[in-house]
Amino acid sequence: MELVYPPVIAAARLMFRVLDNRIRVEGAEHIPARGGAVIACTHVSYLDFIYCGLGAQPAKRLVRFMAKKQIFENRIAGPLMRGMKHISVDRSAGQASYAEAVERLKAGEVVGVFPEATISRSFTVKEIKSGAVRMAAEAGVPVVPMALWGTQRLWTKGRPKNLTQRHVPISIIAGEPLRPGAGEDPEVLSKDLRVRMGELLDRAQAGYPDEPASDDERWWLPAHLGGTAPSPQEAAELDRKP
Repeated sequence: MELVYPPVIAAARLMFRVLDNRIRVEGAEHIPARGGAVIACTHVSYLDFIYCGLGAQPAKRLVRFMAKKQIFENRIAGPLMRGMKHISVDRSAGQASYAEAVERLKAGEVVGVFPEATISRSFTVKEIKSGAVRMAAEAGVPVVPMALWGTQRLWTKGRPKNLTQRHVPISIIAGEPLRPGAGEDPEVLSKDLRVRMGELLDRAQAGYPDEPASDDERWWLPAHLGGTAPSPQEAAELDRKP
């Protein structure tokens, strides 16, 4: 029984209404209505798991996210994470969480991952880890690429959070599934997945209905679109700093 997830979804929907988030979901038909699947999502905000999960709602699927164990240890977030049956990831012992994710996929669940591992400060798709395609291949399930855009305006790395900002458009786009085979090279497949995620992000950015209202607001646009976000090279340097 799902005792925690449905009330959390209801609370999130109330928040969306109060803030008048103009949410647009595209491509939800690519998320299977039954059976296991991995959702591999871009990562530009601390809130992305909420909106990635929302992207699976038209398919009536609940997404179990892989999240670092520190979140599960938080006295407020921890009980919610466990109640929603998310997967705790201990980076010093990652094989256990990987094995759990594979078992969940084989049992017919949808597992959400952020293959970039950390938020992209450049608002482009970083190099991605191969875990998403490896677990999908092992479980015999598809990988659905997904891109989010607009969430960075609410709360992202290196910027103050602005959770009360109203009327912010949020774009959620899912793409055609990638179906990894057991004998295929996961590094090659991961490069393909990254390309697909990048194309979806480009599409979300191109179709986004808002523009920065002033030069001060150009921070939420990537450099290649005339924004003041760090370039991918500059972002990589920032990530390397302690």
